Amino acid sequence: MAGHYSEVFLHFVWTTHGRQPLITPAIERSLFRYMTGICSNLKCQVLALNGMPDHVHLAVTFPSTVAMEDFVQAVKGGSSTFTREKLVPGEFFGWRDGYYVSSFGRGDSGAVTAYIRNQKQHHADGTLWPELERLDPD
Repeated sequence: MAGHYSEVFLHFVWTTHGRQPLITPAIERSLFRYMTGICSNLKCQVLALNGMPDHVHLAVTFPSTVAMEDFVQAVKGGSSTFTREKLVPGEFFGWRDGYYVSSFGRGDSGAVTAYIRNQKQHHADGTLWPELERLDPD
């Protein structure tokens, strides 16, 4: 077999600076679309991306050619710059340092992506999965 093939499923969570509610309905769609573009450029397939005003959940398939730190820096750094310059010029926007990441298998991808897609409902209902809501990496 020539070359290599890997299939890694990762779930990332990170928060806004100071857990402030900076991801407003007015910017959420454009912010998430931009983040999806960064992932695509890095050859990561976005399985689900959603969040709340103070945090983001992102599930991706992750290639072996990208270092995790480089990926997080590209997505967080690129999206915060884009948001400050294009979505909320003159206003503060930023991510908190750090992130949470966990791996999951193909068999769990349906449940993980459904959980992420229904973030707002889970938070409203109090039906959170604590293992997927690790927001404070410190």
